Amino acid sequence: MTRRQFLLAPAALRLWPRHETLRLPVQIILDSRIPWRQDRIAKFWWHIWPEAVREFAWCGIRIDRTLGHGEVGRSPGRQPMVTGLRRDALNLVVTDRLPMEWDQGRALAGVTTLYRGFHLCMVAWAFAHVNQIPFVSTNTCVHEMLHALMLDIFEYRPTGIAGFMRESRIDWYATRLWLLRDGFAIRDSAGIYLERLRANAAKLGD
Repeated sequence: MTRRQFLLAPAALRLWPRHETLRLPVQIILDSRIPWRQDRIAKFWWHIWPEAVREFAWCGIRIDRTLGHGEVGRSPGRQPMVTGLRRDALNLVVTDRLPMEWDQGRALAGVTTLYRGFHLCMVAWAFAHVNQIPFVSTNTCVHEMLHALMLDIFEYRPTGIAGFMRESRIDWYATRLWLLRDGFAIRDSAGIYLERLRANAAKLGD
């Protein structure tokens, strides 16, 4: 038995009852301002996204995916203008690079935020990746979506050491999901997140 098989054995015994599965609505938008070619977007559709769907399924979260149409407008010195978002879903927008106002020259792979009442994860295609290094470099979609599911999206994004600790916490959850298929804490928090997402949609409407 390999080390990975040994680690996975206990988690594999914890099967999720069918009635406990959570359904997470996710709308994916490919930034229409980017001239997407099949070879450019293939990394996302064939590797990054399927890995994320598979890992969330391990902890009883089913992704109900829809495709939307929208774009990321960029004006110097102003907040980005993102169109096509839904209030009743977690919006996952894929673009080439994050807007400068959010990235601030750090070459980030993604960002998660409340944007004008919409729940938004934005992924930078140029830097996004699958699982690479435990606790350091995990799947970009999993990482950003965990910021929503673990309720970070409702809090002000800290800087400095507090910001570093928050990112490390998310990579810790992502790593346990990746290597141990341990996502009980994620699923519990996701239930709270879905309640708040639905309440937000009911309150603000379209």
